[in-house]
Amino acid sequence: MSALGKVVRSGVGRRRVQSFVMALTTLAAVTSSVLSLGLLSAVSAPFDHAFASRDGAHLAVQFDTTKATAAQIAATAHAAGVTQAGGPYPITASLDATIGTDCTATMGPDMPFAGTSAPPATISTRPNLSSGSGLDQIVLNQGSWPTTANQIVLYNWPDDCLGKSVVFSSLPGKPSFTVVGFANSLTGTASGWTTTDGFARLTAAGARADSQMLYRFASAGTTAQVTADRQAVTAAAPAGSYEGSQSYLTAEQQATGNAKAFVPFLVVFGVLGLFLSVLIIAIVVSGAVVSATRRIGILKSLGFTPSQVARAYAAQAMIPAAFGVVAGTIFGNLLSVPVLSGTSRDLGAAGASLPLWVSILVPLGTLAIVGVTALIPALRAGRLPAVQTLVVGRAPKAERGRAAQRLASRLPLPRSMSLGLAQPFARPARAALVGAAVLFGAVSVTFALGLEAGFSKFQDQRSAGFADASVIVVPGVSDADHPDITGGQYGPNDPRTPHLDAAKVSAALAGVPGTEAAFGWGDSGATIIGAPSGDPSEVDTVSGNMSWTGLELIGGRWYSGPGEAVLSDRLATAMGLHVGDTVTVVQEGKPLPLKVVGIAFDAYQGGRAVLVDSAAFSAAGLTPHIDQFNVELAPNVDGPQWAASATAALTPLNASVDHQQNGGKSDVVVTMSALVAMLSLMLLAVAALGVLNTVVQDTRERIHELGVFKALGMTPRQTVAMVLTSVAFTGLVAGLIGVPIGTALERATITPMGNAVGMHLPPSVTNTYSAGLLLPLLAGGIVIALLGAILPAGWAARSRTATALRTE
Repeated sequence: MSALGKVVRSGVGRRRVQSFVMALTTLAAVTSSVLSLGLLSAVSAPFDHAFASRDGAHLAVQFDTTKATAAQIAATAHAAGVTQAGGPYPITASLDATIGTDCTATMGPDMPFAGTSAPPATISTRPNLSSGSGLDQIVLNQGSWPTTANQIVLYNWPDDCLGKSVVFSSLPGKPSFTVVGFANSLTGTASGWTTTDGFARLTAAGARADSQMLYRFASAGTTAQVTADRQAVTAAAPAGSYEGSQSYLTAEQQATGNAKAFVPFLVVFGVLGLFLSVLIIAIVVSGAVVSATRRIGILKSLGFTPSQVARAYAAQAMIPAAFGVVAGTIFGNLLSVPVLSGTSRDLGAAGASLPLWVSILVPLGTLAIVGVTALIPALRAGRLPAVQTLVVGRAPKAERGRAAQRLASRLPLPRSMSLGLAQPFARPARAALVGAAVLFGAVSVTFALGLEAGFSKFQDQRSAGFADASVIVVPGVSDADHPDITGGQYGPNDPRTPHLDAAKVSAALAGVPGTEAAFGWGDSGATIIGAPSGDPSEVDTVSGNMSWTGLELIGGRWYSGPGEAVLSDRLATAMGLHVGDTVTVVQEGKPLPLKVVGIAFDAYQGGRAVLVDSAAFSAAGLTPHIDQFNVELAPNVDGPQWAASATAALTPLNASVDHQQNGGKSDVVVTMSALVAMLSLMLLAVAALGVLNTVVQDTRERIHELGVFKALGMTPRQTVAMVLTSVAFTGLVAGLIGVPIGTALERATITPMGNAVGMHLPPSVTNTYSAGLLLPLLAGGIVIALLGAILPAGWAARSRTATALRTE
């Protein structure tokens, strides 16, 4: 090994704590940066590529053929801003589907697929499905294209039943088709395709046929632009013919939203980690140069050139930083696996791993920043004259901080504490470094606790609304093996699915002592024209007052009459609807236009529902279904006793008491919470270790002064108090500055996180900082400073007086 290599190895070995701090801070910075930049690229680039290669449509619009002719619909291709159009293509409303009896596969023991409900399907046709041309090219994932009137390809269908029949059971004719393949539209324009003759079979069996147009626009990069484009198309069509639309931005959000929700807070942690890395490395290398001034002189007297000295001290920072960079890159890639696991299969392997260039660019960029940061004080070491370095002492100039010492001595404090309070003014540059480390720590902790509080409030909202109940009432006896499947394996409109008699159950519950409030609700089986096909959505009919459940409106009001509905926030965002707009729902071929009078923040089971009063639904000639009653018991009511009383009243109505089914916790939010906790603890540890390194260096330089104090009678306890007090005031000031910065970062981050998944978070979620949380945080800077100073304070207290006096 060369002489230079021995110097570097010796320096790294002597400064194990400092090396660990540099490795940890670069690990935190690289982990966050790799995750944030990698996720953004991993989930966005594949969708963009697929959208371009498949000539995706910016907007798919469905028109009512009873109010517009095919020529009038086709003429909308000339609306302002349209650059390309396709259609009109015939399309059905979403049709109830049942798996044919020829499918002999099973879901489990005694659970055959045959005769059970399949996901509802919206069926369309194209002139040539296999041509691979035109807007919104349909991709065949498995099987073959339909070639006869009896064949169909579907997007969502059990793999085990490929080649078997599907029956569209909601149609009077109940036509049956053979599912010959699985296909998909990138933007979800439909969920099944058949031949022209096959579509004619559907309409002959009673399916309602509308028309769909596909558009690309000159400007469609934002939601506002797509909304303006939709308005232009709607204005070009006959009045009242517009039924619904789907934007490609919604499809992109469905495929990438969960992963993109991680990006805002990861960016913040990445930036904080990078700044901390620069700060800690500057502290460590500068401290190494100052504390080893005499060693540098010895090296120069032995023949080391200024360049070799500079390289030696820069390398002492680069080696541990390189370990941190490598570990951070590996860690970031490993953490991306659960985050990207939900990426849509339509993008192929898009979400399998982070792009390789991210794992190369981020580490190299971090090492470059670390190298430049370390090189600046290292070059200073190389320029020091050899003679000066051999004779210079390390004590601070005597005149520094004298005014502060005189002022501190007048305070009603023990002398050891007044000496500590004045110490930052004797070394203002070092105090500034301590303050900067504490500042970043305080910002990180404040930011993290705010996010964690927001996550907790969001999880609480999942237990509001339809998930809020002391007990629930369901039809018959709940299926213990399959409690989450209402009515077994059959759809809401299937005659085999049991429902509750809302009026009778409501009256029975009102007569049971201890019932404070109750409401009934259920999936009506209706579908929503224009709802995104990638995520399940439903039309829920509600019987009774559910205001006690805490379901929060973020816009408008609750429905109060016929033809009115409240939409969940995520569905309204996905469909581009606002209060005052119209949404059309269809139940067994019967359309019902509803005016949107309110938007609710509904996080229950994905939160994509249209809420309609059951009486208004009945008045429109449709059939409401009530599958569950949520019951709130009066205070101090014994649940088992109430259930026993209720059972007697409910059994004749084919209803039974079941356990309350809450909304559960979001796995995505749980993952976020764990990631925030881990990164914030890492940065907090780095900040405290940065303080430790600075105080260790300061204490070693003042060891002779400490020996004088000890000789004059300073006790070990007083020594500890002096060292801790020397950082407490700096920590307080840094904390007071860091807390407002942390709160501002949290407020600027949590809203975009919600927007990434199509949610507009209400104040009940975003107002995360209470007085009980802020007041301790304001003192957090002191805690971070004291955590970092406690070990060197103990070392100073244990140092022997004679040894300290001989040290210079």
